[in-house]
Amino acid sequence: MSADRTPKIVGTVWGLLILNTLGSAGAKTIVPLPRSLIQMVTMGALVAAFALALAVNVRLRIRPSAYVFLLTLLLVSSVISSVHLESGFGALFRCFRLALFVGTLWLVSRWWDGGLTFVRHHIRIYLAVLGTVAAGAVVSPGAAMPELYGGRLVGALWPLTPPQIGQYAAVIIGLTVLLVLGRRTDRTSAVVVIVPSLVLLALTHTRTATLGLLLGLALAIGSLVLTSGAARRFFAWAVLSATVAAVGFASALQTWFLRGQSQENFSSLTGRAKVWHALLAAPRSTTEHLFGAGLGDKSFGGLPIDNSWLAVYNEQGVIGVVLVAAVVVVLGGVALLRPPSLQRACAIFLISYCAIASYTEAGLGDASPYLLHLAVAASLLAAPAAATPLPVPRVPRRRVPRWAQRPEVI
Repeated sequence: MSADRTPKIVGTVWGLLILNTLGSAGAKTIVPLPRSLIQMVTMGALVAAFALALAVNVRLRIRPSAYVFLLTLLLVSSVISSVHLESGFGALFRCFRLALFVGTLWLVSRWWDGGLTFVRHHIRIYLAVLGTVAAGAVVSPGAAMPELYGGRLVGALWPLTPPQIGQYAAVIIGLTVLLVLGRRTDRTSAVVVIVPSLVLLALTHTRTATLGLLLGLALAIGSLVLTSGAARRFFAWAVLSATVAAVGFASALQTWFLRGQSQENFSSLTGRAKVWHALLAAPRSTTEHLFGAGLGDKSFGGLPIDNSWLAVYNEQGVIGVVLVAAVVVVLGGVALLRPPSLQRACAIFLISYCAIASYTEAGLGDASPYLLHLAVAASLLAAPAAATPLPVPRVPRRRVPRWAQRPEVI
């Protein structure tokens, strides 16, 4: 397969995939949006993404990908668990959505060549999403930071929760920092992305996103330390700044981190631990243990699970947990085996972030932003496709008469 230049329409496909994963539940918006309308928009975006990907890849040329192959196996497992309808007909609809999602990834995998194209798409589109959040905060600060969420920033134009906003901000901050260190973007453009995103991240008070950003960047930059002077300087300044902040602003940081919660509430991870214990203690048949109860809304007993591994266990069983673990292990193993490079560092950041966030956020077992982050990592770790040489026409050799041949001059 020849190395084709990525068509611009692929960026549109990626934007539609991101729109599909924004979700339909969140805070109240300035202009009330019916949930049915939001679901129609998000599902329509996925159908449009699949149709456009199919139109730009009519010959169905795909690139072998262990990541998408494992997602395909997860889809098969999800269908097996959902046909029993324990989670209702909504489970089959979610399987259909996951099938379109995975199918679109297969179609765009043709342009996964180890380059930074999908990283740039990721940053630009999520920056646009954060732009709507910032606009909502300017238009109606009260709606953007409601008391219902403890004054944390939410989406006032499109229903986005604080963890969602924090996740998007953290991911594009981390990727942009790495692009600056790799000299793949100028500092002005980086400031335009990083500074507003940091402000939005701080306003969300999202601990998971903050820890994922810091630890993910530490691992990613650590992979560049031996080969990049810029990475070494940044790492040194980051350690120094963190030390000064920890000493001089310890009280303010603790207040921000606790978000006004009691120690008991904080130790139970804002009530998550109670849901987790109840889920693990619930009786299950052998079929439910292996395949789960079918794709659902990532809740148990009416409360959100907020843990990717337990959500997968509940809906896709032990087999689903094994497949999701294989996704993380395979991507992480390939990243560790690659020689140091900017692409490898970006992939390590995305994989690390998703692994850290999986402890308090659900999404690794269904169509979600986390699967898109890992898809970008897979595109970065793909080996560049070898260009097929153009056939050179064979020119018939003309026969020179003996009398016209000149003797060589010594």
